[in-house]
Amino acid sequence: MEWLTTSTILQRLGDFDDRAIWERFNTRFRSPLESFARRLGLSPAEADDAAQEALLQFAEAYRAGKYVRQAGRLSSWLFGIAFNQVATLRRKRFRERQNLDPAGGHPSFWAEMPAESEASIVWDAEWERTTVEACIRQVRGEVAENTFRAFELVARQGKSPDEAAESLGMSRDAVYVAKHRVLKRLGELLRDYEDIGT
Repeated sequence: MEWLTTSTILQRLGDFDDRAIWERFNTRFRSPLESFARRLGLSPAEADDAAQEALLQFAEAYRAGKYVRQAGRLSSWLFGIAFNQVATLRRKRFRERQNLDPAGGHPSFWAEMPAESEASIVWDAEWERTTVEACIRQVRGEVAENTFRAFELVARQGKSPDEAAESLGMSRDAVYVAKHRVLKRLGELLRDYEDIGT
């Protein structure tokens, strides 16, 4: 699938009738939202609901002109929305449990809900993990297999350039060039994910 920059996706997100761009937006940002919600204790179904609602809320805020690129990172905006969604769903679950146990045998909602600062650490880890994975998948589809394998062996598996060169039947210089090319493209894609330009 052709790569679209985050800026392009956001620009086209303003068109309510563009279903294709909604799908691109959903595909790009659902994974970190769901992972975050699961890490904060939601069930798979609840995490799916939280991610969907967070995406809808962001789209509405964006269309209303509330997201300003210069005001902060895209991931920070999504974190704020996601954290509120998780809190809302956990609050709902807490109320349901209290209704089932009128004796009040459960701790308070706020005792169970992680602090925003703790949740932010979880969000940052999930954002980084899922966006790096997505960018690596994209680069893999853009470069020759040997180029990607050289990068993988040296940068991800810790092999020396000489070991990678021998394994792949490439020169040592070609391994360095391949690693540099993939890292450069990964950097471009990761900056794009944050919508911060190059």
